[in-house]
Amino acid sequence: MTDTLEVIRTRRSIRSFKPDMVPRDVIGQIVEAGTYAATGKNGQSPVILAVTNRRLRDRLSEMNAQIMGVDMDPFYGAPVVLVVLADKSRPTCVYDGSLVMGNLMLAAHALGIGSCWIHRAKEEFETEEGKELLRSLGIEGDYEGIGHCVLGYVDGEYPDAAKRKENWVYYIE
Repeated sequence: MTDTLEVIRTRRSIRSFKPDMVPRDVIGQIVEAGTYAATGKNGQSPVILAVTNRRLRDRLSEMNAQIMGVDMDPFYGAPVVLVVLADKSRPTCVYDGSLVMGNLMLAAHALGIGSCWIHRAKEEFETEEGKELLRSLGIEGDYEGIGHCVLGYVDGEYPDAAKRKENWVYYIE
């Protein structure tokens, strides 16, 4: 258990990535960890899009930047984007997808891969362009965008943890 706790304590959001592609088997291990996230009543409502296709990755980046109102790559140059979506018909869809995101980021860190949760997936996949994109990929159903887990090799120094705030935990005995 010590290794797991160390991974949890040392994982940080990365905002500068090398362009080098993450090997497919490593992506597979990270994605598999996502599929083992807890979900409400084991409903397994989320789906993960593992995007390594540069054109699609760039399209998602452009959609995200437009929603954000910026002219930059909101994925910080990461070559891999794992899009987490969850079935809107499940009352726990946002929680289920959030747990998937957590597993993805922890698994990436354990395997020496940097990650960052990028928001605005909800807004992206509520647009007609986003819905059409899912249909073009053969993804049927009514999904809510939960997040983008961008992956890649860290470019620069790995960040240190910020000091933990006071009064984070209250023990009631």
